[in-house]
Amino acid sequence: MTTGPRSGLTAVSTALLAMSRHLQVHDVLKTIVCSARELLDARYAALGVPDDHGGFAQFVVDGVSDEQWKAIGPLPRQHGVLAAMIQQATPERLADVRSDPRFGGWPAAHPDMHDFIGMPIADGDEVLGALFLANKKRPVRTGEPPCGLEEAGPTCGFTAEDEELLSVLAQHAAIALTNARLYERSRELTIAEERARLSHELHDAVAQKLFSLRLTAQAAAALVDRDPARAKEELHEAARLAAEATDELRAAVVELRPAGLDEDGLVATLRTQVQVLDRAHTAKVTFASHGIRALPAAQEEALLRVAQEALHNALRHSGAGRVQVTLTRAGQGAALCVADDGCGFEPEAVRRAGRHLGLVSMRDRASGVGGSLTVTSEPGMGTAIEMEVPGG
Repeated sequence: MTTGPRSGLTAVSTALLAMSRHLQVHDVLKTIVCSARELLDARYAALGVPDDHGGFAQFVVDGVSDEQWKAIGPLPRQHGVLAAMIQQATPERLADVRSDPRFGGWPAAHPDMHDFIGMPIADGDEVLGALFLANKKRPVRTGEPPCGLEEAGPTCGFTAEDEELLSVLAQHAAIALTNARLYERSRELTIAEERARLSHELHDAVAQKLFSLRLTAQAAAALVDRDPARAKEELHEAARLAAEATDELRAAVVELRPAGLDEDGLVATLRTQVQVLDRAHTAKVTFASHGIRALPAAQEEALLRVAQEALHNALRHSGAGRVQVTLTRAGQGAALCVADDGCGFEPEAVRRAGRHLGLVSMRDRASGVGGSLTVTSEPGMGTAIEMEVPGG
């Protein structure tokens, strides 16, 4: 009994949906292998991603236990049928892989395999990998041509229909694998950009504090003999600067991971952070949101980062008694406002003095997602940081 067209289509659809749920390359590879083995009812399945040195950068298997895989040993090299699959980029369907002249070099602990089907996974002319399946479980229907050959010989367990289904799966697997690679590459670029931004902020904040700390310590050393009271004051100042530098470093480390954003969404994450800050500071910190819809990940992270920076400034530098965070819908996007009733400042004077208060990074974040940032402040009149981003 073989898979009918309707059930085959349903199985392929299920496999494609499973692949689309994953963005990490290894997860996609594992899903492809498991889907292929289930789709063709094979005992064993593997997927090899070639490297540039005659081996495999990744080799994922299904149907082989951890103990068996450990006994098999190191990753296989590109040889025999495996090499042909990658170099020639053509499907293979064999009644008995052991009798093929290209067969050889398989480890002693390798499972015994006979009927075999292989399918390249290609994106244009580039072979991304190759799928290998062996030992079909179900009995073969009578009259099935032996592995696409008309001459007499042993009948292959895998049918022409199996090959067609596997070809469809491989085409979509190429798309899923390419998307996963692009996603991981974009994450690498995002991390690199984040490191550059953090480096800039650390230089502005922590480096300045450490420089002041060194000067203060030198002053204390010079005063310790002739003016102990002044030396003591300088040491207290050094301790304060060291504590601030520690806080800045801790904040930078925390900023590397927007915990909860993927799981809980922007509104819930912001509300939780505001509640924590409200408990930790004497200032009253509140949060309100109105009509917010889900936004692209980049927009949500940018809004969260700007809110965190603005809250840090308000609670550390403004002397505010009240800080209000609001998040409202703006067309298809969103508008953020962090307002405080603190001492305020003259934005132009801050720029001329070379101080940034994180404003450069906030503007960079807003413009990076196609948004805008406005800073409104006057001495004695508090500060409002407003950011607006478009929707997806």
